[in-house]
Amino acid sequence: MSSQVIKTTEELVQPILRENNLELVDIEYVKEGKNWFLRVYIDKDGGIDIAECGQVSEQLSERLDEIDPIKEAYFLEVSSPGVERPLKSEEDFTNNVNNNVYVKLYEPIDGEKEYEGILKDFTDHVATIEYKIKTRKKQVEIPFNKIAKARLAVTL
Repeated sequence: MSSQVIKTTEELVQPILRENNLELVDIEYVKEGKNWFLRVYIDKDGGIDIAECGQVSEQLSERLDEIDPIKEAYFLEVSSPGVERPLKSEEDFTNNVNNNVYVKLYEPIDGEKEYEGILKDFTDHVATIEYKIKTRKKQVEIPFNKIAKARLAVTL
């Protein structure tokens, strides 16, 4: 059911986002405690503001009410993905070359299942990440299909 809610929400929100030159980053439909939350993460070049989130929320809420794909009570949240934005698609990787990333793998590469470092390249479905071990720089090549989760990583 969760995947159907996400699919329906994506179909409803995409035209709203296209009208406003916004990008869909992610959709979650999760239960936390006794409450259900439908979270829609949106963005654009240069970042998104609260007014844009509010506008998308109003329009999406109207469309969800018309179709009523969710039978139980839920909270709709429309927001920015934040500074540690998830990287979901190959296009996300291509657009974030030279940024700091955190990647979690399905299975180890070079004995590790997690890497954090600079995304140096993304070519032919392979991410090249430069990371440090103590003072030495190393690189690892990770096929896209081996990545379980990825996000931008804040460096302090």
